[in-house]
Amino acid sequence: MRIGELAARTGVSVRSLRYYEEQGLLTSTRSAGGQRHYAEGDVERVAFVQRLYAAGLSSRTITELLPCVDSPSDENSDAAMERMAAERDRLSAHIDELLRTRDALDALMAAAQAYRDARRVPA
Repeated sequence: MRIGELAARTGVSVRSLRYYEEQGLLTSTRSAGGQRHYAEGDVERVAFVQRLYAAGLSSRTITELLPCVDSPSDENSDAAMERMAAERDRLSAHIDELLRTRDALDALMAAAQAYRDARRVPA
């Protein structure tokens, strides 16, 4: 399939697909006219990359994990497990910080509401 069809099927822009290729996240073959052509399996590949991006992983990190997907081996699996554990720790720390921020906002909202309630004059 050509790049436009892959973009339509995955909901990812053509520009993003070109970027994925530049980063080594996706590969294509080229026609004699230079058009990119993708395999059916690239639909799932793009979805997988999108899930990793949504989880907060960078293209560099995703590139480090893909050998485990593309060429499973003990060495690739060990390296991927280490990298994924580091990413999981990073995400957990970020979630903890988000929870602290939410709790701080809740406290500010409660204080603002208490102030408003105290200023209300009974009718």
